Amino acid sequence: MSDDSRVRAAAIDCGTNSIRLLIADVDTASGTVEDVTRVMEIVRLGQGVDRLGWFAPEALERTLDATARFGRLCEEAGVERLRFVATSATRDAANRNVFLDGVRDRLGVEAEVIDGLEEAHLSFAGARSSLAADLPGPFLCVDLGGGSTELVLGGERAEHAFSMDVGCVRITERHLRSDPPTRAEVRAAASDVDAVLDVAARRVPLGEARTLVGLAGSITTVTAAALGLERYDPRRVDGARVPFDQMLQACRALWEATRAARARLGFMHPGRVDVIGAGALVFSRVLLRVRDAVAEAGADLSWVVAAEHDILDGIALAAAGVVR
Repeated sequence: MSDDSRVRAAAIDCGTNSIRLLIADVDTASGTVEDVTRVMEIVRLGQGVDRLGWFAPEALERTLDATARFGRLCEEAGVERLRFVATSATRDAANRNVFLDGVRDRLGVEAEVIDGLEEAHLSFAGARSSLAADLPGPFLCVDLGGGSTELVLGGERAEHAFSMDVGCVRITERHLRSDPPTRAEVRAAASDVDAVLDVAARRVPLGEARTLVGLAGSITTVTAAALGLERYDPRRVDGARVPFDQMLQACRALWEATRAARARLGFMHPGRVDVIGAGALVFSRVLLRVRDAVAEAGADLSWVVAAEHDILDGIALAAAGVVR
């Protein structure tokens, strides 16, 4: 590119449920990210990993096929720097080397298996780069994925972070097996999440948050439901400020619905139909815990802010050398 301060970078985030690509022009002077291409595919790499401890052959095939397609898009776009990051499912899988070798063969780069804390910091950097200037800090970013959920608190940069081994795929496979889930299943899932939140609250001072920012597909889907969208519209979701009770109501409606009812929702990605109930349940437990902690500190959270910018943007910034 002609401008020395701009780098065409590509970020690939491979999680438990989806694999996503961002090709962007990153201004290394200002730290801004301008999208060229943003793509997401549901591949369910983490299928059965929580129970069995390894990647299923069909899950590997789906994910590596998507990786090859992303590689072709990067080549066509003239990407200068590429970073591939794998998160929760890959951390947990005993046969992760089969996957890592496959990525190297298709992209010519090493896939990085990052820990939960680095995942949290990259998510915060990506979200923070796009937040409206009038939002008060500190910011608590909640990045809810398929296998893990990261809580990150900070102002200009992340100051406290914790990664919880709960996510929409993991909780679905552990607890929500009925259609719709039974009350006993919901109670068991909520208890599982609450136990991990007890640990998280000792690491992250949740009561200091003055803006709660929700990231990733489960939360943006819940936001679309809370906004009453007929079709998913990232422009309306990104930066949306949803009243707390309205977001909690949307969460409950999604986990109480049947799969068939969720599939009929116009904003629902087909690959999220079977796991969005668990994602909504996890998010609701986080919302309630944070609201209580903030109230105990003598403050109030009146809304939840949704962000389309997340770990993908953080990876792109890191690939361009803006964050480390």
